[in-house]
Amino acid sequence: MYLVDTNIWLERLLNQEKSEEVGKFLDNISSGDLYITDFTFHSIGLILCRLNQKKVLLQFIQDVFIDGAVNLVHLEPTDIKYLMKVMDEFVLDFDDAYQYVAAEKYGLTIISFDSDFDRTRRGKKTPIEIL
Repeated sequence: MYLVDTNIWLERLLNQEKSEEVGKFLDNISSGDLYITDFTFHSIGLILCRLNQKKVLLQFIQDVFIDGAVNLVHLEPTDIKYLMKVMDEFVLDFDDAYQYVAAEKYGLTIISFDSDFDRTRRGKKTPIEIL
């Protein structure tokens, strides 16, 4: 089961350089095995709205949550103390630490292009490594 980081979703949604790689990953993994944090979901909404891509956001919600079975997970306020510890231990910013703690809490493999996860105990995988 995989926690899909913000940069993976945006790579596909914004048709960036590794969009095809992400597309193959999403096509080959059951949506029920994919997880997204509320932080990522809201970040995607913020970014797409800033880029005036509201239709893309609505299609993303339709594809991922309504037609798909991607799981939405979150951290509780009580998890933030540990998140702060993770920030210090691995020199992560808040959003990366949020993903890390969520992956740990739910027993998920992080899927990301962000090399900051490489210095953590859990590490990360890229879509191509899963395929």
